Amino acid sequence: MRPLFVNTFLTLDGVMQAPGGPEEDPSGGFTHGGWSVGYWDDLMGQVMGEAMGAPFDLLLGRRTYEIFAAHWPSAGDDDPAANALNRARKYVASTTLDAVEWRNSTLLAGDVADAVARLKEEPGPEIQVHGSGHLIQTLIGHDLVDRYRLWIFPVLLGTGKRLFARGTVPAGLRLVDSRTSTTGVVIATYERGGEIGYGSFAFEEPTEAEVERRRRLASE
Repeated sequence: MRPLFVNTFLTLDGVMQAPGGPEEDPSGGFTHGGWSVGYWDDLMGQVMGEAMGAPFDLLLGRRTYEIFAAHWPSAGDDDPAANALNRARKYVASTTLDAVEWRNSTLLAGDVADAVARLKEEPGPEIQVHGSGHLIQTLIGHDLVDRYRLWIFPVLLGTGKRLFARGTVPAGLRLVDSRTSTTGVVIATYERGGEIGYGSFAFEEPTEAEVERRRRLASE
């Protein structure tokens, strides 16, 4: 089974909406679009290049697909990111689009969770999800995400669409890589870590025998 990677820009309070510009996603009256733009540095470009350097398939929701399809084909294949994204096989989850025209794009048919589960069973490279907040909620709710690469920006917004919303499946994660940019962006990669190790730091009530032992010691 090939793995599915979620690659997402996040504020410190978990918002993933419209990191790239004011017009990217103003839905819900969101007025903070473009919050990630001022933090880019060479390390972040290097990490992004590494993520796109090996073969991958791309899984996108409608809104992110339309944003990408309007930009990357005209960026030219001399741009490494454009070359990787234009060349990749793209799968689009949408109930409103009738056709997808960006090179190597295919509309997913039927139930999204079932379609993605089938994709993971097929031979091929890893599947990457970029943006696509609504789609990611479906993937999380059906426990289809194998690894998260979270770009955590030193920004607080207090409002906007969040990566881990209601419907998130409780699960433990394991940190497999962490880097910090010169601008304070933490790039952390997590993979499945099994069940959550629940416990308690509360003091346990002493047994009757322990109470008696303490009483004897105090009286000596």
